[in-house]
Amino acid sequence: MRMFARLLVLLLLAAPFGVAHAQQQPLQDTYVAPLADPALEARAKALQRELRCVVCQGQSVDESNAPLAADMRRLIREQIQSGKSDDQVMEFFVARYGTFVLMNPPVDADTYFLWFGPLVLLVVGGAVIGMTVMRARKRLATEPPSQEP
Repeated sequence: MRMFARLLVLLLLAAPFGVAHAQQQPLQDTYVAPLADPALEARAKALQRELRCVVCQGQSVDESNAPLAADMRRLIREQIQSGKSDDQVMEFFVARYGTFVLMNPPVDADTYFLWFGPLVLLVVGGAVIGMTVMRARKRLATEPPSQEP
Protein backbone atom coordinates (compact mmCIF):
# COMPACT_ATOMS: atom_id res chain seq x y z
CA MET A 1 0.00 0.00 0.00
CA ARG A 2 2.91 2.34 0.78
CA MET A 3 4.34 1.74 -2.69
CA PHE A 4 0.95 2.51 -4.22
CA ALA A 5 0.74 5.79 -2.32
CA ARG A 6 4.24 6.80 -3.46
CA LEU A 7 3.39 5.93 -7.06
CA LEU A 8 0.17 7.95 -6.85
CA VAL A 9 2.01 10.98 -5.47
CA LEU A 10 4.68 10.65 -8.16
CA LEU A 11 2.04 10.49 -10.90
CA LEU A 12 0.22 13.53 -9.52
CA LEU A 13 3.45 15.52 -9.39
CA ALA A 14 4.48 14.47 -12.91
CA ALA A 15 1.08 15.08 -14.54
CA PRO A 16 1.60 18.78 -15.38
CA PHE A 17 4.81 17.95 -17.26
CA GLY A 18 3.05 15.55 -19.61
CA VAL A 19 1.05 18.22 -21.39
CA ALA A 20 1.54 18.10 -25.14
CA HIS A 21 2.21 21.34 -26.96
CA ALA A 22 0.44 21.70 -30.29
CA GLN A 23 2.30 23.31 -33.12
CA GLN A 24 0.68 26.58 -34.09
CA GLN A 25 -0.23 26.92 -37.75
CA PRO A 26 0.32 30.15 -39.68
CA LEU A 27 -2.68 32.47 -39.50
CA GLN A 28 -3.16 32.71 -43.27
CA ASP A 29 -4.18 29.01 -43.28
CA THR A 30 -6.87 29.60 -40.67
CA TYR A 31 -8.35 32.89 -41.88
CA VAL A 32 -12.06 32.77 -42.65
CA ALA A 33 -13.67 35.74 -44.38
CA PRO A 34 -16.50 37.29 -42.35
CA LEU A 35 -20.05 37.29 -43.67
CA ALA A 36 -21.26 40.49 -45.34
CA ASP A 37 -24.34 40.77 -43.11
CA PRO A 38 -23.34 41.79 -39.54
CA ALA A 39 -26.32 39.93 -38.05
CA LEU A 40 -25.31 36.68 -39.76
CA GLU A 41 -21.68 37.20 -38.72
CA ALA A 42 -22.82 37.66 -35.10
CA ARG A 43 -24.74 34.35 -35.33
CA ALA A 44 -21.67 32.63 -36.77
CA LYS A 45 -19.45 33.98 -33.95
CA ALA A 46 -21.97 32.84 -31.33
CA LEU A 47 -22.07 29.34 -32.83
CA GLN A 48 -18.27 29.21 -33.00
CA ARG A 49 -18.11 29.87 -29.26
CA GLU A 50 -20.53 27.00 -28.56
CA LEU A 51 -18.58 24.39 -30.52
CA ARG A 52 -15.37 22.73 -29.32
CA CYS A 53 -12.37 22.36 -31.59
CA VAL A 54 -11.97 18.61 -32.02
CA VAL A 55 -8.20 18.99 -32.47
CA CYS A 56 -7.41 21.31 -29.55
CA GLN A 57 -10.30 20.07 -27.35
CA GLY A 58 -9.74 22.77 -24.75
CA GLN A 59 -10.67 25.63 -27.04
CA SER A 60 -13.77 26.67 -28.88
CA VAL A 61 -13.80 26.80 -32.67
CA ASP A 62 -13.72 30.59 -32.32
CA GLU A 63 -10.47 30.54 -30.30
CA SER A 64 -8.58 27.81 -32.12
CA ASN A 65 -5.99 28.36 -34.86
CA ALA A 66 -6.09 24.73 -35.99
CA PRO A 67 -6.84 24.18 -39.70
CA LEU A 68 -9.77 21.90 -38.79
CA ALA A 69 -11.28 24.71 -36.68
CA ALA A 70 -10.98 27.02 -39.71
CA ASP A 71 -12.83 24.42 -41.76
CA MET A 72 -15.52 24.24 -39.08
CA ARG A 73 -15.84 28.05 -39.15
CA ARG A 74 -16.28 27.92 -42.94
CA LEU A 75 -18.92 25.21 -42.59
CA ILE A 76 -20.79 27.28 -40.03
CA ARG A 77 -20.84 30.26 -42.40
CA GLU A 78 -21.89 28.13 -45.37
CA GLN A 79 -24.79 26.66 -43.44
CA ILE A 80 -25.91 30.04 -42.13
CA GLN A 81 -25.80 31.45 -45.68
CA SER A 82 -27.88 28.52 -46.92
CA GLY A 83 -30.61 29.51 -44.45
CA LYS A 84 -30.19 26.90 -41.72
CA SER A 85 -31.15 27.79 -38.14
CA ASP A 86 -28.70 27.73 -35.22
CA ASP A 87 -30.21 24.45 -33.99
CA GLN A 88 -29.80 22.85 -37.42
CA VAL A 89 -26.15 23.92 -37.57
CA MET A 90 -25.53 22.51 -34.08
CA GLU A 91 -27.29 19.24 -35.02
CA PHE A 92 -25.06 18.97 -38.10
CA PHE A 93 -21.90 19.13 -36.00
CA VAL A 94 -23.27 16.79 -33.31
CA ALA A 95 -24.18 14.26 -36.02
CA ARG A 96 -20.67 14.54 -37.45
CA TYR A 97 -18.56 14.64 -34.23
CA GLY A 98 -20.88 13.54 -31.41
CA THR A 99 -21.94 15.50 -28.32
CA PHE A 100 -18.26 16.03 -27.41
CA VAL A 101 -18.16 18.85 -29.98
CA LEU A 102 -20.45 20.93 -27.76
CA MET A 103 -18.72 23.24 -25.27
CA ASN A 104 -21.58 22.52 -22.83
CA PRO A 105 -22.60 18.92 -23.55
CA PRO A 106 -25.89 17.61 -22.15
CA VAL A 107 -25.90 15.34 -19.11
CA ASP A 108 -26.67 11.87 -20.46
CA ALA A 109 -25.23 8.36 -20.32
CA ASP A 110 -22.47 9.22 -22.80
CA THR A 111 -21.25 12.23 -20.81
CA TYR A 112 -21.56 11.05 -17.20
CA PHE A 113 -17.80 10.64 -16.86
CA LEU A 114 -17.25 14.11 -18.30
CA TRP A 115 -19.61 15.67 -15.78
CA PHE A 116 -19.00 13.53 -12.69
CA GLY A 117 -15.49 12.09 -13.30
CA PRO A 118 -13.62 14.94 -11.57
CA LEU A 119 -15.85 14.65 -8.49
CA VAL A 120 -15.32 10.88 -8.31
CA LEU A 121 -11.55 11.31 -8.62
CA LEU A 122 -11.58 13.95 -5.88
CA VAL A 123 -13.56 11.70 -3.51
CA VAL A 124 -11.32 8.68 -4.21
CA GLY A 125 -8.17 10.80 -3.74
CA GLY A 126 -9.53 12.19 -0.46
CA ALA A 127 -10.34 8.68 0.75
CA VAL A 128 -6.82 7.46 -0.06
CA ILE A 129 -5.26 10.42 1.75
CA GLY A 130 -7.61 9.95 4.72
CA MET A 131 -6.79 6.26 5.02
CA THR A 132 -3.06 7.00 4.81
CA VAL A 133 -3.28 9.61 7.56
CA MET A 134 -5.36 7.32 9.80
CA ARG A 135 -2.89 4.45 9.39
CA ALA A 136 0.03 6.74 10.19
CA ARG A 137 -1.70 8.01 13.34
CA LYS A 138 -2.55 4.47 14.39
CA ARG A 139 1.05 3.35 13.84
CA LEU A 140 2.39 6.30 15.88
CA ALA A 141 -0.04 5.54 18.71
CA THR A 142 1.01 1.86 18.96
CA GLU A 143 4.78 2.32 18.54
CA PRO A 144 6.80 3.28 21.61
CA PRO A 145 8.67 6.59 21.34
CA SER A 146 12.25 6.21 20.19
CA GLN A 147 15.03 6.67 22.74
CA GLU A 148 17.47 8.77 20.71
CA PRO A 149 20.08 10.82 22.62
